[in-house]
Amino acid sequence: MNQSRPTGVHSEEEPSFFEKERDRLVTQIASAFEDVISQSNVLNRQTEQVYGVGRDFQTVEALWGRFKDLMKEQQAEVHVAATDPQGMPGTGTALAGRASVIGRDERQQTGR
Repeated sequence: MNQSRPTGVHSEEEPSFFEKERDRLVTQIASAFEDVISQSNVLNRQTEQVYGVGRDFQTVEALWGRFKDLMKEQQAEVHVAATDPQGMPGTGTALAGRASVIGRDERQQTGR
C-alpha cells in the first residue's frame, strides 16, 4: 500500500488541536495531583501535632483524675469522722470528740 501525502504537508506532523488539549489537561491534572499530595502531607503533619498535644494532656488528665479520687476519699473519711463519736485517729478529732462526749455526759449527770 502506498500512502501518499498531499503536497504542502511536512514530514513531521504538527500536533492536532485534540493532542494539544490532551497534553494541556494532562499537565493540569499532574499539577493538581501534586497540590493534593502536598496538602495531604501538611494535613498529616498537623494531625500528628494535634495527636501529640492530646497525648501530652493524657498525663495531666490522669493527674487531675487521681487528685479528684483522693479528694473524694478524704471527704468520705471526714464524713465518717464527723458521724463517729470517737473521731478520726491521728487527726486530733478523737480527743476533741471524747471531750465533747465527756462534757455532755457530765452535764447530763448534774442536770444542766
